[in-house]
Amino acid sequence: MTSPHHASGVHSVIGVDAGTATPREADHLIHELRDRLTLPAGAFACTHLFRTGERRGTTISLTLPAVDAATVWQELLTTLPAGTGLVLGERSHGPAEAVGTARQAAAAPPSTGRAVLYPGVERLTGTVTVADVLDRTAIEHLVVLGAPAGELPGTARVWTQNHVRPEWRAGILTLTLVPAAGGLLAPFEVPNPTPCCADHD
Repeated sequence: MTSPHHASGVHSVIGVDAGTATPREADHLIHELRDRLTLPAGAFACTHLFRTGERRGTTISLTLPAVDAATVWQELLTTLPAGTGLVLGERSHGPAEAVGTARQAAAAPPSTGRAVLYPGVERLTGTVTVADVLDRTAIEHLVVLGAPAGELPGTARVWTQNHVRPEWRAGILTLTLVPAAGGLLAPFEVPNPTPCCADHD
C-alpha cells in the first residue's frame, strides 16, 4: 500500500553529526530541532548508527522538500553546537570527521534509517488500528515479528505507547510489531522511560 503521506516529489537530505552517541540522544535532539527549526510539512527525521575507527555514535538525516532545504540548512548552522558536521549535496560544514559521518547519514534514506519524525506521527497516540496507521501516516508496511508474512487485518489494534519508530527498508517505511497483552499489537521498540525524552512523545 502506498501512503498519501509518502515523501514524493523532489527532496533534499541534510546529514547531521552533532555528536549524539545513542538513538535516545539523537531522538532528543530531533525533538529540539522540531521545536526550533522551520521544518515543513512532509519532513522526515531519521537516526543512523555508525562506527568509525575512532568512535561510534548516532547521526541524523533530515529529508525535506528541496525548496525548503536551504532555509533549514541556514537555521542548522546557527542552532547546532560547534563541532557539528553538516552535509547537503555538495555543501558541507564542520570538522572533516563529522562531515564524513554526516555524509553517510545524508546518503542513507530511504534505503535505511529509523524514523522519529514523519508525516502523521502525531496521530499515533494511545491505541489505533492497522488501518489508521496505513491510511493516516507515512508508514507503508507493518510486520509482526516471528509471524508469517501477510497482510494484517485493518481492524487489528496497535498499542502505540506514544512511541512509534518505523524503519526505512529498501525504500519502504516499515513498522515492526510484536504481540501485546489483551490481543493487541505493539511496536517492537519500547519507549525509553527517561522523563526528558518522554516529555517529547
